[in-house]
Amino acid sequence: MGKLVRNLMLCLLLAAGVWCGTLLADRQRLNEELIRLHVVANSDSREDQQVKLLVRDAVLQSIQEDLAGIADVEAAKAYLQENLQVIRAAARKTLEAAGFDGDVTVSLCREAFDTRVYDTFTLPAGIYDALRVTIGSGEGHNWWCVAFPELCLPQTEEGFADAAAGAGFSPSLRGALTGEEEHHVRFYFLDLLGRLENSLFGQ
Repeated sequence: MGKLVRNLMLCLLLAAGVWCGTLLADRQRLNEELIRLHVVANSDSREDQQVKLLVRDAVLQSIQEDLAGIADVEAAKAYLQENLQVIRAAARKTLEAAGFDGDVTVSLCREAFDTRVYDTFTLPAGIYDALRVTIGSGEGHNWWCVAFPELCLPQTEEGFADAAAGAGFSPSLRGALTGEEEHHVRFYFLDLLGRLENSLFGQ
């Protein structure tokens, strides 16, 4: 009987180790394979918030077609880094057309993000690469999504699942992000790890 209990405990420990290993792999994939788009408004006034959305659309339009032809995240980061001034020019043109008297800065950086619920999925907290667009003083509410791969653009869960699969996400990770009941615990721990990252390394 004692031997049977020991064998069962060993099996449970091995299973837990495998589960933790895949969980850490999922967390690393989220950290390393995503590039967020983070647009920060000048203020919370109605006008500035509307301008923020116009800038968002202009930035997405300026990068979408090129990013769609890139399969590797490092190549995507290199493309964005090389085109920061082009992206800034698109944002400035939109601001000028909207009559906004202020500047805009564009950078590629690492940022700490809180948990974010989108229409078709939820992204856990954590530190991600981000294309950050700051309008004016940058004191208004943010808008953010995923610039690479294009996870936020699909309007249906099926579209998101296809995009996530194309990005190499495992079925369990896709299930955790889309809120499938059997993967709720997995998302909880992914989010917990992300919050821990934010508290230790976020600024």
